[in-house]
Amino acid sequence: MQHEHKYSFIDRLRMMRETRFGAFVPVLLALAAIWAYFGLAVPLWEYWGDADAESIRFIFLSPRNIYNLFMQSALIATLAVGITVVLLLGDIDLSAAATAGVCAALLGVLVLAGVPGPIACLIVMAVGIIMGTAQGILVAYVGIPSFVVTLAGLLGFQGLMQKILPTGNLNVSDPFVRGFARVLLSDTLGWALAIACVVVFAWLNLRKQTQRKARGLELESHIAVWGQIAFFGALMLATVATLNAYRSVPLLIVLLMAITALVGWVTTSTPYGRSIFSVGGNPESARRVGMNVKRIRVSAFAIVGLMAAIGGIFGASRFGSVSYTAFAGGSLLLESIGAAVIGGTSLFGGRGSVWNAILGALVIGSLGNGLDLSGASAADKLMFSGAILLLAVAIDAVSRNGTSER
Repeated sequence: MQHEHKYSFIDRLRMMRETRFGAFVPVLLALAAIWAYFGLAVPLWEYWGDADAESIRFIFLSPRNIYNLFMQSALIATLAVGITVVLLLGDIDLSAAATAGVCAALLGVLVLAGVPGPIACLIVMAVGIIMGTAQGILVAYVGIPSFVVTLAGLLGFQGLMQKILPTGNLNVSDPFVRGFARVLLSDTLGWALAIACVVVFAWLNLRKQTQRKARGLELESHIAVWGQIAFFGALMLATVATLNAYRSVPLLIVLLMAITALVGWVTTSTPYGRSIFSVGGNPESARRVGMNVKRIRVSAFAIVGLMAAIGGIFGASRFGSVSYTAFAGGSLLLESIGAAVIGGTSLFGGRGSVWNAILGALVIGSLGNGLDLSGASAADKLMFSGAILLLAVAIDAVSRNGTSER
């Protein structure tokens, strides 16, 4: 006699989050809901009649605002990608934003002293790696909890940034550094890159199907595979069309996507990346099968340091200056951690994706941008962001509790 399985809400939530796109779909739906709400929050009729064309451009879903939204979210996304790597281990880095601030301040000092932009950027990235590695050694070899180490790093690096910037602000006029945010791709090149990304995405999905078939594993349905390809293609083409409608695809966004693709490949398609998930899922089991858990932890913090340095470079390029408030004195750290968690990365380790961190950054950025256009106060922005972050963590905790009870 066959028994019908009855699944509770928690069981279904857990099973959904364990699927390939389990964390991708909820955050994408949340982003769509935010865009739909703010797209209708300011009635279009308010911008017709006596309103000028300049006012119409500030509608939330206008190409101009979408372009600005992407640029505003780039710094948060860069830090969120790095923080995701550490979260996969079950650790946390509270010093990422301060590290980015120190690296940006150092970059400003170097270019002001006459160091060529490319060399200054390489120096800054090396410094970021060193800063992250030092904290990783304290966590892995000394045994200090990552929360304590990076909290000390947060305070110390904030002080160091103030030492580097005694006036609190430094202009960055180097053309190489400013070029990251100012250079725009031609419309033709933007379309070519979008089509190339769709082709590569399709090839990777079809190749994975072929590999699973050769190994005798269960295959995804053809409808699901081609549906994913069609959805990704529509998303890419719509993005390029929107950006081209205002200016064009900025180099900064292309670099962010390329770096994320590299980190994503490392974390999902290499033995090192699989070891990160193994250590985050069960450190003791990983140690017993011969993985060097300590080195893996140190390397993860080094990656965060590198991504923080890159974030510092991107921030200096976009703002055209370096200030204490923009990096260490504001909400950048909380927004970056929030982006990683909203993207579905578990605070308990072992589950997450750097691509979802990009979506999480867009959720955070869209919420702030929409509230700004709606005339909401800074207090409202903080409360809404906190509520969304709490909801994301609650979903992660509920789904994990459902796993432990089975």
